[in-house]
Amino acid sequence: MKRRTFLQLSVPLVALSTLPACKRVVGSVEPLALPIVLQNGKVFYQNKWQTMSVGIDLQGRIRLGTDLLGVETFNVSGKVVSPGFVDILADNSMDPESTYDTFEKYKVTDGVTTALQMHGGSADCGNYYQRFSKLPHLINFGVSTFVMVIRGEAGSLEGRKRLIEKNLDEGALGVSHSLEYQPTPYEEVLEYAKLAKKYDRPLFLHLRYSSKDRELDGVDEAIQFAKESGARVHIDHLQSTGGTFHMEDALDRIRTANAQGLSVTTCVYPYSYWATYLNNRRFDAGWQERYGISYGDLRLVGSSERLTQQSFAHYRKSSKLVAVPEGIMPLEKTVDVALKEPFCMIGSDGGIQFESRANSHPRGAACFATAVRHAFDINLPLESIIEKVTALPRSVVQPALKDRGIIEDGAIADLTVFDPATIRGNATVENPNQFSSGIEMVIVNGKIAFKDGEPGKKNGVGIRAAQS
Repeated sequence: MKRRTFLQLSVPLVALSTLPACKRVVGSVEPLALPIVLQNGKVFYQNKWQTMSVGIDLQGRIRLGTDLLGVETFNVSGKVVSPGFVDILADNSMDPESTYDTFEKYKVTDGVTTALQMHGGSADCGNYYQRFSKLPHLINFGVSTFVMVIRGEAGSLEGRKRLIEKNLDEGALGVSHSLEYQPTPYEEVLEYAKLAKKYDRPLFLHLRYSSKDRELDGVDEAIQFAKESGARVHIDHLQSTGGTFHMEDALDRIRTANAQGLSVTTCVYPYSYWATYLNNRRFDAGWQERYGISYGDLRLVGSSERLTQQSFAHYRKSSKLVAVPEGIMPLEKTVDVALKEPFCMIGSDGGIQFESRANSHPRGAACFATAVRHAFDINLPLESIIEKVTALPRSVVQPALKDRGIIEDGAIADLTVFDPATIRGNATVENPNQFSSGIEMVIVNGKIAFKDGEPGKKNGVGIRAAQS
């Protein structure tokens, strides 16, 4: 052992009671000290809140105990130590190799340790994982099979199924399709659902309708896919597609389906407005009547500009993202109702891809901090919202996430430390490129990925399903 290392391991441990929060002490009284110990944190463990220490061993695994000693010890008194937030509906599908670094930076500063692109993903998952695993990552990453792209690559149903199976064989985490953006016959989608069942992967669906008179038809269709195929079905962002106008009815349908033995989950994001690209089907003729808005209600994201008929036509050619007015999906009638359900979780449906003032919904940078703050605002128990950003998304992407999204002895050390008094999202439509407040520290696979407002170690890995 080198003399410097010996001296470091021999320095007596300073009394933790005198430390300010999140300050580091180097040294331990035992040579078997853990690399990192989070001391005096507030942890929801064994169904109750406890003040306890969470350690991280040399293998990047969680170790729990009462007298943990660390080479690096952080006093996180007053802070919550949570499993790392899991974003199952992250979005970085456009030119990801040149944008992923920015994308991951804004995810980790929002407390996210794992960002999975299950609303889209890749049409060539094997190649995606091979390429991206060679790059350094702040957080863990993973993709679903992108059916919309595959349908453009293969003209026949059998050809499409072969490509989907190839992706699933190569580790794709699920099958994803967007029926509103690319209408597809029911019988064809049912075949994709059967493949999801065959491989025991979830089927992620952006539903077929977002209009007031048809949205529940889309919910019924998703449930029927689950019934006929036996697949686990996840409905993307229910408050903007399926429950905008009839959330109570949509949730009742899902609740009934699950009571009958089906497996149907959904997610929401904690915002009262949606944003999407001007070139997609939502802005086909009649959009003003469908959503009760007009050109001047549309905001060009990343700026303070409101559209006109002329700028609408101009930006539609370049596929700019616009946001509809706040309140178009009233939180008290949509998100707040959905969050009461045990099958509803948080998913961002977003990502920041460019610096600065990206043309991206602010949920790409602030979804999770905003969700925690909103839970406080509506008196949702803290442990409930933590479950909806950790254990519940973990349960959907199983078994690939079996050792993540939980605090247990031996689980992988993906952890988020936040201040419950100050956590909040700061990103806005005008400026989405803003870090969230209150995220004190993020640990990914046992290494500090974010602390003191700065990104740290790049220790993220690819999350993929077991290859057949």
